Amino acid sequence: MAEPSVARAPWRAGSGPGRVLAVVYAFFALAAGARAGWQIATRFEEAPTAYALSALAAAIYLVAAIGLARPGTGSYTLAMVCCTIELVGVLAVGTVSVLLPEAFPRATVWSDYGIGYGFVPLVLPVLGLLWLWRARPLRHA
Repeated sequence: MAEPSVARAPWRAGSGPGRVLAVVYAFFALAAGARAGWQIATRFEEAPTAYALSALAAAIYLVAAIGLARPGTGSYTLAMVCCTIELVGVLAVGTVSVLLPEAFPRATVWSDYGIGYGFVPLVLPVLGLLWLWRARPLRHA
């Protein structure tokens, strides 16, 4: 028996869980950005790759927050891309930092799968992608 089709409303950003996710992403953009900015300004030579990755993570969090907060399919796509990049980043950097700890002499936001941030960097993109999948916009034929 075929599943009844469920009509979805057009993508409305920032509603329900999307609003919470946008706020959390904005907070993480601020936290990671401030930390990376301070590290880059005061001791960049110690671990340029780690600090640059943290700055990149902060930028991705910011763009994801904007994508989650704004209406439209373009914003939806932007948020989907950012959450995917973030998940790949935290899995890749997390794995490398566990298997080859000497590769990152200083921690990044994504080191050890985000342990320094209570594993939120690992959980957040998963929650973001689940929300985006559930709340995906209508496709017109």
